[in-house]
Amino acid sequence: MDFILPTSMPAGGIPWEKVLPTLIPRLNETYGQYNWSPTLLLPETENNSIFEVNCDESGFTVQVDVRFFNPEELVVKVSGDFVEVQGKHEEKKKDGPGVTTRQFNRRYRIPKGVDTLALESAVSPDGILIISAPMLQTENSTSLT
Repeated sequence: MDFILPTSMPAGGIPWEKVLPTLIPRLNETYGQYNWSPTLLLPETENNSIFEVNCDESGFTVQVDVRFFNPEELVVKVSGDFVEVQGKHEEKKKDGPGVTTRQFNRRYRIPKGVDTLALESAVSPDGILIISAPMLQTENSTSLT
């Protein structure tokens, strides 16, 4: 079976906010105490997950917004060619029984030539996790004086 895409695809891709409600109309309502809408399947438009990855001759750096987590709720580890960042925050609800949980898992590929044994991580006062590692020193990169 062949599918033919229209020649005039919107610049932002498929307008899921228009497509999903028509595909799943019965789910766009309330079930018991839960409100559910197909728009919950859409990626968040707010930039809640700010991150930046840089690698140049000075080294490798990853910056991740972790302002909703305490430093002891974060785990940074090297696994193969990746640096993995995990965070999990739990707090009791103020307005009744129950617990609210916020968690994330991210993996960033470590470029070749990075000294993974010297990898360091720290959280800045404004809630940015900074992971950094220098490049490995080679014989060509050291200069004799």
